[in-house]
Amino acid sequence: MTKKLANATTLAAVALAAVTFLGTSCTPPVLNAQEEPAQWDRSVLPIQPKPFAGHVGLRTGESILDFPAEVSAPEGAPNVLLLMPDDVGFGASSAFGGPIPTPALERIADAGVRYNQFHTTALCSPTRSALITGRNHHSNATGVIMELGTGFPGYNSLMPKKNGSIAEILKQNGYNTAWYGKNHNVPDWHSSQAGPFDLWPTGLGFEQFFGFIGGDTSQFTPAIFDGTRPVEPPVDDESYHLDADMADRAITYIREQNALAPDKPFFVYYAPGTAHAPHHAPKEWIEKFKGQFDQGWDKVRAETFARQKKMGIVPKDAALTPRPDQIRAWDSLNDEQKELYARMMEVYAAALAHMDHQINRILDAVEATGEMDNTLVIYLMGDNGASAEGSPDGLLNEMTFFNNIPVPFEDTYARIDELGGPNTFGHYPVGWAHAMDTPFQWTKQIASHFGGTRNGLAIAWPKVIEDKGGIRSQFHHVIDIVPTILEAAELPAPNSINGIAQSPIEGVSMTYSFGDAKAPSTRRTQYFEMF
Repeated sequence: MTKKLANATTLAAVALAAVTFLGTSCTPPVLNAQEEPAQWDRSVLPIQPKPFAGHVGLRTGESILDFPAEVSAPEGAPNVLLLMPDDVGFGASSAFGGPIPTPALERIADAGVRYNQFHTTALCSPTRSALITGRNHHSNATGVIMELGTGFPGYNSLMPKKNGSIAEILKQNGYNTAWYGKNHNVPDWHSSQAGPFDLWPTGLGFEQFFGFIGGDTSQFTPAIFDGTRPVEPPVDDESYHLDADMADRAITYIREQNALAPDKPFFVYYAPGTAHAPHHAPKEWIEKFKGQFDQGWDKVRAETFARQKKMGIVPKDAALTPRPDQIRAWDSLNDEQKELYARMMEVYAAALAHMDHQINRILDAVEATGEMDNTLVIYLMGDNGASAEGSPDGLLNEMTFFNNIPVPFEDTYARIDELGGPNTFGHYPVGWAHAMDTPFQWTKQIASHFGGTRNGLAIAWPKVIEDKGGIRSQFHHVIDIVPTILEAAELPAPNSINGIAQSPIEGVSMTYSFGDAKAPSTRRTQYFEMF
């Protein structure tokens, strides 16, 4: 009887406490001991929560609540929009004197600064691994593309966990993260639905991914993934184009982030597969460039060089590097060759211009949210120089080149009107790649010359960069992007991520150059190696 009475008394006390709590206030005192982000140790990720600092009393009214504070980015940390198209030479875009209009890149360059001595690795996968980790491509086991991985250090294509990605760092410091476009960093034998998926974008710190795995894909019927789930392409929609679809999704994401969490910064990595082969563009865009390249690659290269001098992109006393003997002179071609090759360049120009147009739409979306002033926009035009994989005659189907299948010129010429459409997988001739790399020698895959390794870069951050339209000539490399983002966000490079000790970041920050065009480059040494 005594025990039952005691239990009844206890239950009554609990009930009374509940009634007292509900009858007085639904918000008991809350201790705000964990709301100050400066108290968090950001050197170890995930950030460890502080011990409970409240008080548990006998009654709710005598207790002090202490909810674990959610990690937030440092106050004032910028949104980050990282943009990188594929296979674009230094001299292709109008922002760097080229013949192809790229108003989005010009927009960023005019709002910020453009770099004329920025470098990549000369090839897709190596550049992409270096871009998102801040380590050199061999440190990332990515000395070659995924498909050529071999069992040697630096080349096995298995990016080590000790080289955590910028997305993982930002996500665990309070950012939302998303990746749209090309991924060429999943090991070849990991790319099926059997996984493993730890080296897919969603395993590297990106909360969302929409794009394709591998070197390239059709823009009309792409092999796309949503996260790790394959998505059937809209084969019945004749107006479908992957670049437009990705831009739509990126715009929706940015709007959602602003609406649902306006105080939480976003990191969006937007990496379209354009202008890598296949060169695909809507027909109306191709027609815009009709006749614009009839003068041929030698004259286009000279015209581009003249514009680059006028813009201050290259020194006024510079001499144009000569065309190698291995590349035919335009004037040596017959009329049919000139007609076909000019059309191939029109298609390439249309693809690049159409892609840049989609990026401009994304910039408009950021502008509409009112967040552009505190958005760090990094627009790297190309992951390497222009591609010479199109061979001397150009290609109707890029896969014939990779499988060493010769295609007679007559077969390609007979289908000239189909170029750029869904029934082709085309690529332009090497002469155009050389012209798109003006003023430098050689092309993609050639790590010994700037034609393969130098790419135009523009960075805008309106809140910080005041020298609008300025030119920066400091020597930098793709590994320098990660430390630049970290310094802009006032975040340290972590010592540990998910229990794994991190290797030192090999890049250096470029933020010092934002306000000083004459500052000496902080990158003093860089190596380049391919094949």
